[in-house]
Amino acid sequence: MSGRTTPKVAVLMGGPSAEREVSLVSGRECAKALREEGYDVTELDAGQDIAERLRALAPDVVFNALHGRWGEDGCVQGILEWLHIPYTHSGILASSLAMDKERTKNVYRAHGLPVVPSLLASKADVSAAHVMTPPYVVKPYNEGSSVGVYIVKEAANGPPKLDENMPETVMVEAYAAGRELTTTVMGDQALTVTEIITEGWYDYDAKYTEGGSRHVCPADIPQDIFDLCMEYAVTAHQALGCRGVSRTDYRWDEARGAEGLVLLETNTQPGMTPTSLSPEQARAVGMSFGALCAWMVEDASCLR
Repeated sequence: MSGRTTPKVAVLMGGPSAEREVSLVSGRECAKALREEGYDVTELDAGQDIAERLRALAPDVVFNALHGRWGEDGCVQGILEWLHIPYTHSGILASSLAMDKERTKNVYRAHGLPVVPSLLASKADVSAAHVMTPPYVVKPYNEGSSVGVYIVKEAANGPPKLDENMPETVMVEAYAAGRELTTTVMGDQALTVTEIITEGWYDYDAKYTEGGSRHVCPADIPQDIFDLCMEYAVTAHQALGCRGVSRTDYRWDEARGAEGLVLLETNTQPGMTPTSLSPEQARAVGMSFGALCAWMVEDASCLR
């Protein structure tokens, strides 16, 4: 990486999205780990002056620890491409594609990956009447971390009352019953499968609050389902054009066997907090958190 004895890494974190606080935690954890691995690390809270600050800093690599819109949807990736700075995780196209949940599903369908029926609808229409037979789920089509998710149960008398902060266009998808599973891909290699166990929906609090969920890693599931999760994750990673690390989430209705396994979404920038799934899966296959962060930096540096 440019011949420096100590490679210089800028960790982008924070930013303006609804997932700012999670990103700050991810960024601090990654910066700490990279320093322990011997990198010269600068933490940058990404604001509107980020291009000027990066140009002045001139890092060898950017570790993108941003989450949500702007940091995860291709926008900051475009800035980094313009500045000719290598960066971790996926590029512009894969980032923007994976953030758009309905277009992601179209890619899944085109590659034979199983999904539940879904549609895009206006917030007004969804609030006025059922646009799909319950049970179904309503969520922003371009946010992550289960921000703004509504579950409309089968016995619901009327449509959901959506928060005014929900976007004007939302995604509505049939509710997928069953167990919550997830698989991380590193490069083009699936790591393992984790089952996520919660008292209810795997929402924002369950993801990021200590004790909010329990992870069984590796998941105690039949081998054929385990193998399908591993295969589907790699297929999704490659079909979307991801690079570096991604994580694909599933629901599995065990009463239906292999036909009960469906993909929910692919995260191009999985969380890197103390309770995050991808670092946990890396540990399960013998890779420390610091080694994972270092691999991501070295993988990005190959793009220079």
